[in-house]
Amino acid sequence: MRFFVQRRILSSALLVAALTVLFVGHSRLAPGLRQIAFLTGWALLAVCLFLTAYNARKKLPFLPLGTSRTWLQIHAYVGYFSVGLFAVHTGWRWPSGWFEETLAALYLAVMVSGVFGLIWSRIVPRRLTACGDEVVFERIPIIRRQLSERAEQLALDSVVSTRSAAIADFYNLHLAGYFVDPGGLWTLCIGSHKVSRRLLDKLDDLQRFLNADQKPILSELITLVRRKESLDEQHALQLSLRLWLFTHIPLTYSLIIATAFHVVLVFGFSSGVGFR
Repeated sequence: MRFFVQRRILSSALLVAALTVLFVGHSRLAPGLRQIAFLTGWALLAVCLFLTAYNARKKLPFLPLGTSRTWLQIHAYVGYFSVGLFAVHTGWRWPSGWFEETLAALYLAVMVSGVFGLIWSRIVPRRLTACGDEVVFERIPIIRRQLSERAEQLALDSVVSTRSAAIADFYNLHLAGYFVDPGGLWTLCIGSHKVSRRLLDKLDDLQRFLNADQKPILSELITLVRRKESLDEQHALQLSLRLWLFTHIPLTYSLIIATAFHVVLVFGFSSGVGFR
């Protein structure tokens, strides 16, 4: 923990120093250097390409290029630095023209999604740990089906073993749909378990009216509901990270492509002032 705090303080100090050099240097050079926007534009493009390299690094884990954790830290702070670079490149104002506005909107979308992903990727592991044993994402539908089949079998067997349809009727009315439904993505991401908790309350109420032969069956159903609750939360959390990647990475490559067109337009049709 101490090393983590020290590393964060050092990284923040380096970021502040880099931004200070950027702002002071730009304010002093801008009045006497007509093509300062070219310099900041090329710098911003280089930074964006470097940030894109993190995704390539994750696909090549076998190369001795440093740990993924180190790359993530560098990726985050260089991303923060790019905000200041973007601001000085645009002259601290929103650009004009549909293409420049689209480019700026793409950058902001990448930046906002990146910050969200950084925060969310640190919350999710703790949430998954609290859920119990982590399940591989691809196995979640299989385990969900197994839970559903077991719950259905318990309901059917209860009719024969207890000579009562109380548990079977409750299953058909409240549990059959629950065990096949993956649950609400966003409600589970924020930690809401209203559906499963209502079912558990109803199961507790039902337990008071059952005899000694029926209670063990109901107890196992309660265990299955709780396992399904944990499984649904794991599914929602892991899926949210995948959806974030499917948003952030395409936006990043779209930004790179749009920036390449911007460079062509600047050199082809402008006097060399970037967004200005």
